[in-house]
Amino acid sequence: MSDLLPLFPLPNVVLFPNVFLPLHIFEPRYRDMIADAEAGDRMIGMVLLRPGWEREYEGRPPVYRTGCSGVMTHVERLPDGRYEIVLRGIERFRIVNEHDGRTYRRAAVETLVEPALTLDARAALRNCRAKLESLLAPGTERAGDFRESHGASVQSRGEAAIPSAMTDEDLVNALAQYLDLEPLEKQALLEQASLRARAEALVELLEMKILAARTPGVSHLAH
Repeated sequence: MSDLLPLFPLPNVVLFPNVFLPLHIFEPRYRDMIADAEAGDRMIGMVLLRPGWEREYEGRPPVYRTGCSGVMTHVERLPDGRYEIVLRGIERFRIVNEHDGRTYRRAAVETLVEPALTLDARAALRNCRAKLESLLAPGTERAGDFRESHGASVQSRGEAAIPSAMTDEDLVNALAQYLDLEPLEKQALLEQASLRARAEALVELLEMKILAARTPGVSHLAH
């Protein structure tokens, strides 16, 4: 990662490590960012805008300080100057301070290293995976409750089963990104200090949402 990481703040997108994210780039300042990144290390950092961002969007509205860096695995410049890109999440980071000097935002960041998985943590992850597969299994009553209240279980994945070949680590991060959750809920998952904590928080979040969908008057539990 370069000394200053270009920042791409959005109000509804949270990137997770080792997950792919397609993006359409149309604002002039972010076209500049993509051009510069393509000429350099191809890295940019995704960060979530804080509520109230609309008042300052053309400037530098506040963002959450925890984000995820991504490498551009695909860059296509369109004839009108816009870009279609695909990012692959690399690692979580925390913004230390921002720097001026470009049309887009850049920041000095520190990497948030997740602790190595112990045997206990791996066992907990396997347990979380089993719970997630049960909660989201196509055709089950609980998955139906979640889909009815949120539109779909996994965006753009239809009723496909969770791939058995996907590692526990990749599964947790992919579900955290692709499930139809609120941006602030995804941000809270990204900020979890470890993969185990993220997996357990994701299970708890889905269980609360399913309970809220099935039980009138308890929807506040999901937020």
